[in-house]
Amino acid sequence: MSEPKIKNMDEFASVSGISRPTLSKYFNNPDSVRKSTRERIEEALEKFDYRPNLYAMNQNRRLTKTIGIVVPNLTDPFFVKIARHIEDHVIAAGYRPVLLGSHGTQEQELENLNNLRLLKPAGALLAPLGRVSDKPQIQQFCDEVPTVLFDANIEDIGEAFIGSNNQQSITTVVEYLCRTGDAPAFFEMKTPTNPNAVKRRTAYISSMERLGHLPQLIQVDGDGWDFEEIGFREGTRLLSERHLKTDTILCSNDRLAIGLLSAAYQQGLRVGLGDGCALRVAGHDDHPFSRYTCPTLTTVSQDYSAIAQTSAETLVARIESNRALDSRREILFDGKLVMRGSA
Repeated sequence: MSEPKIKNMDEFASVSGISRPTLSKYFNNPDSVRKSTRERIEEALEKFDYRPNLYAMNQNRRLTKTIGIVVPNLTDPFFVKIARHIEDHVIAAGYRPVLLGSHGTQEQELENLNNLRLLKPAGALLAPLGRVSDKPQIQQFCDEVPTVLFDANIEDIGEAFIGSNNQQSITTVVEYLCRTGDAPAFFEMKTPTNPNAVKRRTAYISSMERLGHLPQLIQVDGDGWDFEEIGFREGTRLLSERHLKTDTILCSNDRLAIGLLSAAYQQGLRVGLGDGCALRVAGHDDHPFSRYTCPTLTTVSQDYSAIAQTSAETLVARIESNRALDSRREILFDGKLVMRGSA
């Protein structure tokens, strides 16, 4: 006959013969109890197949061991990759990560923050949507919960921002493209979704002017996070009209570039360097798919590992000090040029 189902910690304490305070101490930090006690608890967990209700435990604790991680879109491998790195660092620091995706909408981003409030998290790591974010609501959340922003910055919100140095990375790729061929035009959406896009446009303009070239902005229609579709649709229109003043296009991000590469293929244009090539295309981010396009995509990589580690370490230090930072910090990491077949 199987053991009866244990419904709560009180029942588990009764059947295991271990006091409830000791169990609470163990579930908060297994290393906080003696080895012999830890072994008894783990044997009882196995025997009675009991798993504590972490949500209920969190409601009864002033400070939980939960850290919320919110990203714009969990269908984008870029955010999956950086979130996985952050999760690893959060777990190594002794906290429990809760990963949430905002599906590219303001409503879901706010719902994620409200759901985190219910969990009473120790802190949060937030990659905000940016332009469509409800900034007053995010500010209110950051006033309640220690929060570090990463990837996309919203000025003066959160205790810190950890991200990429867009000025440096765009300057690096513009200089490379000018050095190896025609000066590039900049392919972007008229109303960028992510704040990084605006910084990249500004960096492109300043880099071109410094090098003595006239900036060429190609601003296309499109909204939301379907970047590949926008790149393909607007790239097809652009290439079919044959009005380009250069054979080199720098895209605001790799996902737009992936769509543009597909459009070039459909138009029968060979992309890359060398004889027979009609177009050069470069992007930004080193998206996980950029090394598998045809041709492979020249881009600038973001330092995923450093951004993830620094974001997690900054938040954990803030939580464990139990004291707000003296001033808002901004830490930017340089990008690295990745030369591939497309340029």
